Amino acid sequence: MRRTATHLADGRELFYYDLRDDADRSATDRRDLPPRPTASELRYDPLTEEWVAIAGHRQGRTFLPPADECPLCPSAPGRPTEIPSPTYDVAVFENRFPSFSANLGTYPQVGGLSEVRPGVGRCEVVCFTSEHDLSFSMLSPERVELVMEAWIDRTVELSALPGVEQVFCFENRGPEIGITLPHPHGQIYAYPYVTPRTRTLLGAARRHRERTGGDLFADVLAAEREAAERVVAANEHWTAFVPAAARWPVEVHLYPHRRVAGLDELEPAERTAFGPLYTEVLRRLDGLFGVPMPYVSAWHQAPVREGRDLAYTHLELFSIRRAPDKLKYLAGSESAMGAFVNDVLPEETARRLRAVVTD
Repeated sequence: MRRTATHLADGRELFYYDLRDDADRSATDRRDLPPRPTASELRYDPLTEEWVAIAGHRQGRTFLPPADECPLCPSAPGRPTEIPSPTYDVAVFENRFPSFSANLGTYPQVGGLSEVRPGVGRCEVVCFTSEHDLSFSMLSPERVELVMEAWIDRTVELSALPGVEQVFCFENRGPEIGITLPHPHGQIYAYPYVTPRTRTLLGAARRHRERTGGDLFADVLAAEREAAERVVAANEHWTAFVPAAARWPVEVHLYPHRRVAGLDELEPAERTAFGPLYTEVLRRLDGLFGVPMPYVSAWHQAPVREGRDLAYTHLELFSIRRAPDKLKYLAGSESAMGAFVNDVLPEETARRLRAVVTD
């Protein structure tokens, strides 16, 4: 892998990740861009003990432009984009409309019981390919491994930034999920706090260790592999399974067979083995209903400074589609109470995914 660092016209960083050493990355961004927005403000909710980012500047971000105006495609004569080069393998750059950043403003207190503090951190966009009409499932094993190297590189660098407590790599796919740009891409959030979901998982892992002396994630993986009924696919280093208590109509978790706290701890063979299994699972999702599956793909890694002995890096993949023409909406029980009701039996989802022909 070759990494090339440069800057966009407004000072944001851009990184190219290439499979070849001779790729020309000398093109410069000559756009006249407005000043970068200041970081969001964080407001504390004392009722849930959670932080909420207030980022009003994101209301103006680009929304579903036509293909010939896509800001994630390579630049072409007369059509400059976020990526100055006329082609690329994988590109990562600072989000123009970030939820968190180091460009601080002023943050007055708002009264009540809520505390206000700066939304310090960073948000990056990860472009998986320069080809606008591809999807992650269509990427070659070599390209997926390059994306993995980009995730690892960015995780390490972002974890070292002042104020960052957790790094989250993810992909939103499909208009049903709420994407604003259809070009195949993901994002990385460097949070200034440990997220609620991670706190819940680590709390459960800690209590499991106190009760049993075991590793909760490893025990879940071992139990699913032994039961086999919900396993969708597996290879020497990874297993993909539908969790027994799946919240979503389509939900698959991918675990490495060896516990690692972060993606950077994966060995070369584990990194290589991930791509073929993951893209197979994605193709199974697309084949389930015969239409492209909208999904969220989320890497769960250890926080920067806590729980690293408890965390078990894994990927959680889920979709809101429950039938070819039906979506799962988070209505009263889910949205108001956080109490999920799944209309689809997890064992049936696993069986149907295994039955999909992917060749």
